Order: sequence, then C-alpha cells, then structure tokens
Amino acid sequence: MAEDQSLKSIGCLLFPGFQALDVFGPLDALNTLSQTHPLSVYLLSRTLDPVSTLNPAPSTGSPTAGQSVVPTHTLAGHPPLDVLLVPGGMGTRSPDLEPEVDFLRAVYPSLRYLITVCTGSGLVARASILDGRRATTNKRSFGKVAALGPRTRWIARARWVVDGNVWTSSGVSAGIDVTFAWIHHVWGDEVASTLAVRLEYERHLDAGWDPFAAEYGLVDQEMER
Repeated sequence: MAEDQSLKSIGCLLFPGFQALDVFGPLDALNTLSQTHPLSVYLLSRTLDPVSTLNPAPSTGSPTAGQSVVPTHTLAGHPPLDVLLVPGGMGTRSPDLEPEVDFLRAVYPSLRYLITVCTGSGLVARASILDGRRATTNKRSFGKVAALGPRTRWIARARWVVDGNVWTSSGVSAGIDVTFAWIHHVWGDEVASTLAVRLEYERHLDAGWDPFAAEYGLVDQEMER
C-alpha cells in the first residue's frame, strides 16, 4: 500500500490520573516510528503544569506511586492535529473533566483519526463522538463506561474496534496493539512489522482477540442470539 506522507502531527491528551501505559506504550511506538517517518508528537493538557498519573481523588485501591509528565501545549494553544490519542485511567472518573470533554467535541471535526485507550473511550462518549458508532473499552470498567455512551454500540469482546476514523481499544496494554494496527493501516504491514521487531513486541493481529471479556462475564448481544 502507498504510505501516507502527509500525516505528521499527533497529539496526546493528558489529565490528572491518566494511566501511564495507556500513554507511553503508544508513544514509544510513535517515537520510534519517527526515526524513519517524520512525526511531531504533542502532549496536551489544560495548563503547562506537570500532570501526574496519581488519582486526583484517591480512594481505596488507588495507586500510591506515580509519575508526572510535562505537557508541551495547552488545550487552547496546540498546533493543528492530524491524530489525537486519548488515554484512560482512574482520572477519567473525575467529575471535573468538562474542559477535556469540550476540547474533544471541538477538535474532533478537524482530526483525521481519533484513537482511544482503555476508559479514554468514556471521555469521547461524553463528547457524543461515539453516538451511533461501534466501540470498546476496558473490560473491568465496561459497564460504567458504556453508561456514558447510551447511543454507542459497545462491543465487549474486542481488543480494538474501528468505526470510521475512530479507533477504540480495550484496557491498558491494548493501546499498544491498536497503535500498531493503526500504523499498519496508515503505513503498511512492513513498517508495522519492522517497528514491532525493533521494539521486541509481539503484536496481536486479531482485533477480536480478547480473553478478558470472559474474565468479567461480558457477552456481546450478538453472541447471545
């Protein structure tokens, strides 16, 4: 397939309590890809203050260890974006996410691709972007996220789901697989396979591979019939 040379600008949304692997799994693949395919990757947040992975509203089960990341741009002052990555994490449960939801609603029409990891699909659902679309999310939080998008066709058994230019993935580590699948889609299998070898990562090639749905007793409606 012909490579898309015009896609160059990728943003990643950050908010307090984001899941580290949701961000850094995909970003490491993209950073490495940029060695051979020039890309700019931006980290976006409300302010330029460091953003912590720690839950902003600690509760039982919240991590006690975390790291902070310095954004490159604010939500109001970012460069034009071709792609936006939206991670999940405990921070997606915060009631104070209207600025992020408003940002998603405003920026989506100008994007060529929107990619979500884990419960990041819940934020996108709140922005009504998933209305009428197929999507998936973290299996442990499946019910809570699905409730945020009552007009979304939530797919329980899926590593990732593609509907138009929106790519949603299952929990945490699935973000790496959806990133490689998207790289395959945009630049071809040779690029994706070579990149996986460089990172010593074994890709899941089947979007329907999902042993975790059964772990949480999730069954798709079409599987019940």
